[in-house]
Amino acid sequence: MRLLCPRLFIYGGFMKHRKKHIWASIMILLIVAFDQVTKRLAESALIGGKIVTLLPGAVQLRYARNTGMAFSLFSGARWVFVALTALVCAGVLFYMFRNKCRSLWGYWSLGVLVAGGLGNLIDRVLYGYVIDFIEPTFMQFAVFNIADCAVTCGGISFVLWLAVDLFRSGDGKKGTTHDGK
Repeated sequence: MRLLCPRLFIYGGFMKHRKKHIWASIMILLIVAFDQVTKRLAESALIGGKIVTLLPGAVQLRYARNTGMAFSLFSGARWVFVALTALVCAGVLFYMFRNKCRSLWGYWSLGVLVAGGLGNLIDRVLYGYVIDFIEPTFMQFAVFNIADCAVTCGGISFVLWLAVDLFRSGDGKKGTTHDGK
C-alpha cells in the first residue's frame, strides 16, 4: 500500500520535482517568518492602544487580538480553527508534494495560501488568538495581518488559475490540474 510506504515521497514524484518542492518550502518558510516577525513588531510597538498612520486616509497600524476568523466571526472556537486549519494546510501540502498540481502558477498559489494558514495557526496554538495590525482607514474593514494577505492572495490567485486552466482546456474535461488518474 503506497499510502503507508516510508518511501511515499519517492513514489509521489518528490525526488523528480525536488527543486520545485525545495523552492516552495523556502517560500512558505519566508512568508511565515515575515508574518511572525511583523506580528511581534506590531505587538511591541502598538500595545496599549497606540496607532501609527502609514498612509494618511488609507492605512494605519493598530494592534488587535482576533479569537475568531475574518471579521472576528465565531470568536472563541480556538481549537476548532486550529484543527480545521491544520487539516486544510496538511491536505494542500500533501496535494502539492504529490505533484497533483502540474502548473507552477497553481502550485505557487497554493504555497502562498498554506503559508498564510500556517502563520495564523502558529498564533492560535501559541496564544489562543491571532494578532492583527493592518487597518484600512479609507473604508470600513477588518484589521488584518500578513498571513491574512497571503491567504487572500493565494486563494484569489488559485481561483484565477483554475478559471484560466478551465478556459484553456476548452470543454472543461481535462486541464493541467490533475495527472488524469
